Amino acid sequence: MDLDQTTNEPKMEKDYSESVKALQPEVEQLLASGQLRAALDKLHGLEKKTRAAADLWSTSQLLESMVDACGAASEWVMLEQEVAAMSKKHGQLKQAIAKMVQRAMTYVDKTPDEQSRIELIDALRTVTEGKIHVEVERARLTRMRVAVYEAHGQITEACDTLQEIQVETYGSMDRREKTDFILEQMRLCLAKRDYIRLAIISHKINPKYFQRDDTEDLKLRFYELMIQYDLHEGNYLEVSRHYNQIYTTKSVSEDAAKWPGMLQNILLYLVLSPFDNEQSDMLHRVQRDHNLEKLELCTRLAKGFTTMELTRWPAVESVYGPEFRKTDVFSAQTDDGAARWMTLRDRVIEHNIRVIAKYYTRATITRLTELLDLGADDVEAFLSRAVVAGTIYARVDRPAGAVSFAKPREGEEQLNAWASDVGKLLGLVEKTTHLIAKEEIVNKIARAI
Repeated sequence: MDLDQTTNEPKMEKDYSESVKALQPEVEQLLASGQLRAALDKLHGLEKKTRAAADLWSTSQLLESMVDACGAASEWVMLEQEVAAMSKKHGQLKQAIAKMVQRAMTYVDKTPDEQSRIELIDALRTVTEGKIHVEVERARLTRMRVAVYEAHGQITEACDTLQEIQVETYGSMDRREKTDFILEQMRLCLAKRDYIRLAIISHKINPKYFQRDDTEDLKLRFYELMIQYDLHEGNYLEVSRHYNQIYTTKSVSEDAAKWPGMLQNILLYLVLSPFDNEQSDMLHRVQRDHNLEKLELCTRLAKGFTTMELTRWPAVESVYGPEFRKTDVFSAQTDDGAARWMTLRDRVIEHNIRVIAKYYTRATITRLTELLDLGADDVEAFLSRAVVAGTIYARVDRPAGAVSFAKPREGEEQLNAWASDVGKLLGLVEKTTHLIAKEEIVNKIARAI
């Protein structure tokens, strides 16, 4: 049988549309008198002919009529049986099956009780399983089933069921719906505390898609989920970046009630991040944001971390503690908030160590304990971590009780320095010789005159 290139279905051999239209009043009359089985038999008889003739429109109309007949009579078991039977008919047209399933889906919300709803959803999911032409319908039915699981508190079952659907491979699904489906998968993984799978699924979404104006709601949902994931992982720099993406969203940046909290979170999580080039660069960019000037404490905190001056922890605690300990970031009521407050203390000390390493070539342990407000053992521990991280160079001389911050020069570097010094010396000699010769010539001319 030849295929129709426009529908990818067998070419229609005979048009039964008039027969279908003529049959409709007769079927309606049977249904009105309560003869559902007789009405279905009439539809089955003509459906067999339209299917054999590959009449797509007529077959679709008949299948939808069967669904409507069962649905209108509230015969939910019969509806499930009819859909299953019609989908298995030999030579059944794919588009006709898709329309039949779509029509049956409209009756899911009309079921009288939850059990009937679940059975109908499961029956339709069975019909659509493994069929590419109804993959979108199967995905939507799966979300309905997952909603039931979640309503009963069965988070694990809901998450596992939704993971069965790989919507990123569906060519017939709209990109927005795909993204919404993946976000739902991420949300359930988070509820299940399956953080590894959540990270894997998050890579299925391209953040560039959120540059479109009609995707703001999806963008906010995505980054809110990623914030919760990276908070669990302790990736504060990533958390700050996620808040920055929310902050730059038009609906947030133009809302005076929302952007101050976002900007504050950007800065707080940024200073909680370990020091490196990316963190330093982002901190300076945030500091240049004019809106930061409207947040006095945040402005002072950013200045303290970008200026190479000592910032004593007791002073930080007294100045910022009363205000920042009320925020979700450093909440005194939660263990995570208390832990992040101690992390801020560590970041202040690390900043002070970098300042000391810049201005000192050698310092005693005793002096460092005074500058850092720490004990000797804690000073050594923080110095060791800074050296391992590569942010400073330091060597501890325990017998002498001193720390050297001067990095010794390598042989090649020392030779280059000597060569540079010799070159400067020869330049000065040449210049001096030129000035002496010039002075002698001037004197000779003066005597001659």
